[in-house]
Amino acid sequence: MNLKDKLSKIILLTIVAVCLGAYFLVEPFRAWINEIVVLFSTGGVEGVAAFIRSYGIYAVAVSFFLMVFTAIAAPLPAFLITFSNAAIFGWWQGAILSWSSAMVGAVVCFYIARIAGRDVVEKLTSKFAMESIDEYFERYGRHTILICRLLPFVSFDFVSYAAGLTAMGFVPFFIATGIGQLPATIVYSYVGGMLTGGVKIAVTAILIISALFILVSLAKKIYNDKHKTQEVK
Repeated sequence: MNLKDKLSKIILLTIVAVCLGAYFLVEPFRAWINEIVVLFSTGGVEGVAAFIRSYGIYAVAVSFFLMVFTAIAAPLPAFLITFSNAAIFGWWQGAILSWSSAMVGAVVCFYIARIAGRDVVEKLTSKFAMESIDEYFERYGRHTILICRLLPFVSFDFVSYAAGLTAMGFVPFFIATGIGQLPATIVYSYVGGMLTGGVKIAVTAILIISALFILVSLAKKIYNDKHKTQEVK
């Protein structure tokens, strides 16, 4: 292990130690974190939106923190924040906030995995979840990040962790993440800002079906490209 890797691990361990110390020693902070976990585990968009709104001028900062927190503490549902941001700030302002904060969350997950290794990642997520994502990387290779972003039922946070465990460079990861995340963020923000209740659920179902159609088309293209390459060999 070189000096850079050692320094990175020391910094990461220090941050973790500070966060854990704050959680166990500072009662208000522990209560706040527990409230967030319960909110995302049992609440809906209305509950999350009300929580963010309650912080007034600090609502943007709280929303940003929540997105990064849900990325690290996968698989808390980040789409609740995307819908809430659209409802609170308007669809395009909410989209910018959701996209930028999700990008930061993805980068944090990537570097946690790169610095800490697989054992730590599996404790943050689960061994089964990481093995499932491994299958996507084996099947789709460099297309995995774009494909998984099109699947609402695949945790993109797991993908960010998994990418950090591969030999993938940060720049390709960052670009693929940004491109893959942008369309879904815009669509979900637009839907979240205009629709509520059963209509929102129906439209979300349509989006999922559309995503699956795109996935099948893309997977077919990748398969055909690989098949052609094998024939040439």
